[in-house]
Amino acid sequence: MTPPDTAATPAGADRTFQVDLRGLVDLLSHHLYSSPRVYLRELMQNAVDALTARHTLEPDAPTGAFGVRLYADGAVVRVEDDGVGLTEADVHRFLATIGRSSKRAEGIAEQRGDFIGQFGIGLLSCFLVADEIHVLSRSARTAHAPAVEWRGRGDGSYTVRTLPATARPRPGTTVTLTPRADAGEWTRPAQVHALARHFGSLLRHPVTFDDGTAGPGAPGASVNPEPAPWARTHPTPGARSRALAAYGEEVFGFTPLDTIELDLPAVGLKGIACVLPETVPAGRRHGHRMHVKGMLLSEQAEEILPDWAFFVRCVVDAESLRPTASRESLYEDDTLAAVRDALAERLRDWIARAAASDPDLLHRFLQAHHLAVKSLAVHDDRILRMLLPWLPFETTDGHTTLDEFARTHRTVLVTSSVEEFRQVAAIASAAGLGVVNGGYTYDRELVHRLPEIRPEATVADLDPATLTAHLDPVDRETELAAAAYLAQARDALAVFDCDVALRTFQPASAPALLVDSREARHERTRSRLAREQEGGLWGDILGALRQEAPRAQLILNQLNPLVRTAVTIDEPELARTSAEALYGQAAMLSRRPLRPAESSLINRSFLDLLAHALRKDS
Repeated sequence: MTPPDTAATPAGADRTFQVDLRGLVDLLSHHLYSSPRVYLRELMQNAVDALTARHTLEPDAPTGAFGVRLYADGAVVRVEDDGVGLTEADVHRFLATIGRSSKRAEGIAEQRGDFIGQFGIGLLSCFLVADEIHVLSRSARTAHAPAVEWRGRGDGSYTVRTLPATARPRPGTTVTLTPRADAGEWTRPAQVHALARHFGSLLRHPVTFDDGTAGPGAPGASVNPEPAPWARTHPTPGARSRALAAYGEEVFGFTPLDTIELDLPAVGLKGIACVLPETVPAGRRHGHRMHVKGMLLSEQAEEILPDWAFFVRCVVDAESLRPTASRESLYEDDTLAAVRDALAERLRDWIARAAASDPDLLHRFLQAHHLAVKSLAVHDDRILRMLLPWLPFETTDGHTTLDEFARTHRTVLVTSSVEEFRQVAAIASAAGLGVVNGGYTYDRELVHRLPEIRPEATVADLDPATLTAHLDPVDRETELAAAAYLAQARDALAVFDCDVALRTFQPASAPALLVDSREARHERTRSRLAREQEGGLWGDILGALRQEAPRAQLILNQLNPLVRTAVTIDEPELARTSAEALYGQAAMLSRRPLRPAESSLINRSFLDLLAHALRKDS
C-alpha cells in the first residue's frame, strides 16, 4: 500500500486507501489461494455465473444455447462465454474496483444463490500467471450495446475503451491472458485442458477447449461431455450401482467396497460416498471432492462429514453451500452443520441396511472398518444395539465377536490397558477366564455396554485380585519349604515395590506371572516422589502410609521345573539373583516398556547367573 499525497489533502479530511496491486496479488498467492492454477477456475466461474445471469435474462433460451469456450496455444490463454456481458459502467464499477462483486449488479442481487462467485476478487487471480488481463465484453441487456474493452496491468493501471458492436458480434465476454515466462507450468495447452476438466467436469453449461491445432472454426474438445453420473438414467438399479462405483474408482483410484448415493434436496446436494475397501489408520481422515453448482471447490473438504466417517470418500455437488473467500473450502455455518448431520444419517442408514440384508457386505465392512463403527457406536445407541454383538475384539479366545464370546463366558472380564491384557492372557485362558482386551480406543467402554444388548451377560473390570483368586495355592508343606527363598526374593525385589507369592497355574511352561497395572505403577511413583520431596512430619506420615500404595506381585508357578529348583536354593546371593532373573523374564513377557532399573536388573542377573555357572563348571 502506498501513502497518499498528504500535501494535497487538507488536515482532517477523509483519505482513501492506495492499493499496491502487486502486493495484493502476492498476498493472494501466498495466503488465499493454494496454487496459481486457480486462475483458470476463477475465469471459468466468472463465465458460468455470466451464463447463469444470461439465462435469467432470457429464460426461454434453449438448453445448451450458451456456453464457455477455452483456448490455449502456449502464447495466450483465452476464456470466452456467451453470458450476460458488461456495459462500460459495469466495467468501471466492477473490474476497476478491488473487492466489489459483479454479482451485485442490478437485477442479479436477489438471485445471488444462483452464482458460484461471491467475493469479486476472482479476476485478480489472473495476475498470478500474467502481467496483463484483456477483457472484451458486450452486454446482453441492451439490444445494440457497444463492445467494451478493458486492459488491466499488474502495476495497478488500466484502460477502458468503447468499441463498435462489430468488435464483438454477440453478447458475452472474452478474457485473454498473455502468460509470463515463469507461468508456463500452468498455461501450457495440455495443462489448461487438464485443469479445465479437473475443475469443470460436472458443470451444467457446455464447456469446450481448443489448442489451435485443429484449425479455425473447428469445434473444441468437450470438457464436460456427460452430466454427473448420478444425474444420468440407467436401465436397472444394478447398472446404476455399477456406474457409480466405476465413477468412484475413476476419481479416487480404488474399487469401492460399496457406493452410497447421497441426495439432500433441501440444499440441492447430490453425490456418492465410496466405502474404502481397506482399513484406514486411526486419526487419518481423507478429504472429499466438493463441487458447488458443478464447479470443483476442493478435493480436501473434510468439513462435510463428521470425524467418525473416515471409512468413506465422497464426491458431492451442492447448490446452497457457501464457499469461503478463496472458494477452496466451505463457510462453517448452520447450513453446513445441518448438511453434515444429514449425510451422517445417510451413512448410518447404509450400515443398518447392510446389517439387515447383506451379511457378507457387513462382514467385509467390519473387517476393514470396525474402529470407525466402534467410534460411532459409542455415541449412537441404534448402531450400538445393531452392531455391538458383531464387532471383533481381542480376547483370551482370540479375535472374536462379543456375541460369540458371551456365549462361552457368562462373566466377561475386561482389562484397562493392552499391556495388562498381555500380562494375563495366557494365564487367564488356562484358568478358564474370559478376558477382553479393553486397552484399544473405545473397546473398554463398549464391552461394558454389552449387558444392554445381552442382559444375561455380566461385565466386570479385571483386577489382580480377580486373577490371583483363580490361581491354586500350594500345600502347606511346600509353602513352608519355600519360605526362606520367598523371603530372599521379596527382599531382592523390594526396590520395585513387588511382593512374591507361590502358586500353581497353567500353563506349566510359564515360570512366573507379573501382576502390575499401569495405575498401580503411577501411584507408586507418585508416592515415592512425595516422600522424596516432603520432609519432617509429612515425610514421616507418608512413610507410614507406604504399605497402602498398590504393589506389584510376582507369582511363581510351582508347576514349573525351574521354579521348583529355584525355591530349594540355600545360597543367599544365588537366591536373590534367581529371583531377579525371574522378575526380569516376567516383566519382558508382559510387553510393557521396561524402566531403566528393570533393564539394568535383567542384564545384571543374566551376567551373575552366567558367572555362577562358569564358576561351578570350573
